[in-house]
Amino acid sequence: MAKPKVQLFILIILCLASLSFARQKLLVFLLDGSRFDYINDKELESLPGFREIVERGVKVDYMTPDFPSLSYPNYYTLMTGRHCEVHQMVGNYMWDQKTNKSFDIGANEDSLLPLWWDGSEPLWVTMEKLKRKVFMYYWPGCEVEILGVRPNYCRAYSSNTSDAEFDIAVKDALQSLRNGSTDMAAVYYERIDIEGHHNGPWSNQRKNATRAVDQVLKDMNQQIKDFGLQNDLNVVLFSDHGMTDIYWMEKIIELVNYINMSDVLKMMDRGPVVNLWPAEGKHSEVYNKLKAVAHMNVFSKEEIPDRFYYKKGKFVSPLTLVADQGWFIIQSKDKLPFWNNGTKVSEAWQHGWHGYDNELMDMRAFFLAYGPNFKTNYRSAPIRSVDVYNVMCHVLGVEPLPNNGSWSRVENMLRSSASLAVSLQLGSCVLALAQYLLLA
Repeated sequence: MAKPKVQLFILIILCLASLSFARQKLLVFLLDGSRFDYINDKELESLPGFREIVERGVKVDYMTPDFPSLSYPNYYTLMTGRHCEVHQMVGNYMWDQKTNKSFDIGANEDSLLPLWWDGSEPLWVTMEKLKRKVFMYYWPGCEVEILGVRPNYCRAYSSNTSDAEFDIAVKDALQSLRNGSTDMAAVYYERIDIEGHHNGPWSNQRKNATRAVDQVLKDMNQQIKDFGLQNDLNVVLFSDHGMTDIYWMEKIIELVNYINMSDVLKMMDRGPVVNLWPAEGKHSEVYNKLKAVAHMNVFSKEEIPDRFYYKKGKFVSPLTLVADQGWFIIQSKDKLPFWNNGTKVSEAWQHGWHGYDNELMDMRAFFLAYGPNFKTNYRSAPIRSVDVYNVMCHVLGVEPLPNNGSWSRVENMLRSSASLAVSLQLGSCVLALAQYLLLA
């Protein structure tokens, strides 16, 4: 009687193994600040790496980021599928009045506290909980213990990562995916965003940064072929937001010209979106004075438009200031922060910015994907950043957590045969098991 039990056990193991091998792996790229039209049809003529991905896969017309169209809020939206008011990462700069802790775009120690990150579960945490390994390269937040979990491997974010280091990270990610060390690898690249800020969205410096990425992608495409990974690896590339031109000295709003800053308990951030905590008893006075200022909107928390999916966030300030496109809000020119080398922001960061109303065309991001789960040479209608999570979960075979994404906006870009193949394998296993049990 022992022999049939052994045979049944072996059959079950083989079925499970075949399903495991059928499961696709995923390589993810987050190219910070890459506006959707940086890779329009005209630009693709001189970007062979991007062009091959477009020809072999899916390109959406554009992707609308979450509000505010800033980095950290959208990093988390992309990896959770949830709006900012749900995952609670509502800005690059945040303040928790209860604890007097601040989040300063990852630059201070308090920014690594779970306080800011535990509002939702990002995909890499879900993967680790499922005992599936994740390798992350320079991805902001991968070094944080979120809901008690860290990724299997994290090469921590660095503000001065070079193009050479990016290239090495991609090669390392491919090797790790090839040899089975990881099921998902995620690589972050910041230089496109930096050059867009410093020199403007259509500057030669920004274009050179995009070309540097393109060369890495061209090499990656060839390596995937050389490694024989075409049938096992999906590649997804996206950005967090776009970028628009600003004219620093012409379109600047100095708050000191309109309010007494001693009436403000706390001010966080500068630029397109500014957060204010008025001192006790000063809310109405500050609000009414700022309402009269041209080229910006002032919202009490309850007045923030529902379409922003922002106002329910627990770190949202009592007053939110949103500048018109191209305008820039600061406390005063005398209070400008300094860049790393001592150069004033007014001199170094004066040609491009983001964070404005997320529906503005210049704030829109890009999305590309190719691999066995995606259609070939397919142009997709616009999607939103909340939709990307469901795409990644699908190709990884992970059950998505409740989210704000729309499956109907993304299902058209996927091959129906991708899920069908797994279903057929499962059906074959069930049939074999049934036949065995009938004959036993």
